[in-house]
Amino acid sequence: MLELKAEPLTAEAFAPFGDVIDARTSASFSINAGRTQRHHDLAKVETLGENAHSLINIFVSQPITLPLEVTFLERHPQGSQAFMPLHQERFIVVVAPPGEHINPADVRAFVTDGRQGVNYRAGTWHAIQSVLEREGEFLVVDRAGDGNNCDEFPLAITVTLT
Repeated sequence: MLELKAEPLTAEAFAPFGDVIDARTSASFSINAGRTQRHHDLAKVETLGENAHSLINIFVSQPITLPLEVTFLERHPQGSQAFMPLHQERFIVVVAPPGEHINPADVRAFVTDGRQGVNYRAGTWHAIQSVLEREGEFLVVDRAGDGNNCDEFPLAITVTLT
């Protein structure tokens, strides 16, 4: 059993797995006659393969209990997948680098502060949605198209918070 302590999510620590989406740390510019601040190009959306296109979804997730027991990680080899909380929900992120197999030494766990989202790069292994404290609504951007875009890898992991 792999035991992880979820560390605070930062752009630098998460860089090998994708992008942290956080308007508080991004460059921005004014639009709409000065009434709107645009935080532009916060994550790279990847849609690979035949007939691929981007999807915009809303996911509603039920809260988990701690410690979090993870029995598998999944990956989407043909596209990125972004999760942005709509109501400042904190959530746990468990990730491993892309590849055919997962080395337990490379698995990391992070906890968001409620205003951060994540964008998993194509092929990045990750746990399913794990929202803390209360039901969560997330704006999710991912890929649709031909071919299989979801693989699972069995792995027993226990995650606690620091």
